[in-house]
Amino acid sequence: MEGGYARSEEQNREAREALEALAEGERPLVVTVAAVVSALVAASIIGGYLAGVHVNGAQPKLAQVMPPAVLMGVMAWGMWRARYWAVLGFQLILVFLIFSAVFGLAVQAATVTQILATLGLLGVSGSFFYFMVKAMARIQMPTRVPRD
Repeated sequence: MEGGYARSEEQNREAREALEALAEGERPLVVTVAAVVSALVAASIIGGYLAGVHVNGAQPKLAQVMPPAVLMGVMAWGMWRARYWAVLGFQLILVFLIFSAVFGLAVQAATVTQILATLGLLGVSGSFFYFMVKAMARIQMPTRVPRD
């Protein structure tokens, strides 16, 4: 057991050393795409509200619209600035989408169209998640400044 652990830890160390930290102002492509997607989602939420879109027969209240729009907007800004917390938050949303898609396939998808749409959601969110893992490693968590 210890031999396998030591081998695995050595491989992890080599992988960490092979990573190059981002240069100032640099942003991985997948994080850029995620920032644009997040901004578009925020804009579509606000645009839908301003256009008077009805949900379940009624127009949502501003208090129902603003929190997700602000959240997606702040995440878009954070990812555009290559902030670790924003990428982590976007990945959390992706995990919810992945779980929802798997649940939808297992329980709710009844037609071929629903199955294909759910598989598409699963493929897109899963791919985003996979490629963002290495980007997060390059962004790295900010170092804490020790207190004096």
